[in-house]
Amino acid sequence: MKWFKSGTLLMVIFFIFGFALPKEVSKRVMKEVGKTFELSDFTMEPVQISEGLNEELPIKISGQNLFRVIKDSATIGYAFTDQAPSKTAKFDYLVVFDKDVKIVNTKVLVYREDYGGEIGSRRWLKQFLGKTGGDHVSVKTNIDVISGATISVNSMTKSMDNLLATIGILQQKGKL
Repeated sequence: MKWFKSGTLLMVIFFIFGFALPKEVSKRVMKEVGKTFELSDFTMEPVQISEGLNEELPIKISGQNLFRVIKDSATIGYAFTDQAPSKTAKFDYLVVFDKDVKIVNTKVLVYREDYGGEIGSRRWLKQFLGKTGGDHVSVKTNIDVISGATISVNSMTKSMDNLLATIGILQQKGKL
């Protein structure tokens, strides 16, 4: 029942801040964040970034995509959710960071194509675990490609590299 309460609270926060994720996706975000931190009772608060700082970021932080995960008034981590393009549609993904802003979980939440869904496999996504704001990822250097999922692999890898660069800047500016 406590998970439902925190899920309800998150929905209220999403509503107040105009969060535009479909209900199905937001439920998956809550479930995955709870599973990652082995928690049933937590809240998520949007990270707010000034317009000036947002201009410097590779990924814009809108108050609707980067959240502090909070338990008993303490930040225990962060959750980032966004969409990335595949061949003809977009897919939703989630990246969960620990309190030191190191990636501890990645998940493709909704994949809308017939091909390329292999990027949602744990085996492929685990390549991003442990990465921080100081790291770079690229299919040319440290991320494996998947035959038949070239567009999605490139898209997810570019999105992750931009996210890591964004996280690095936010850490340097003392925002995380």
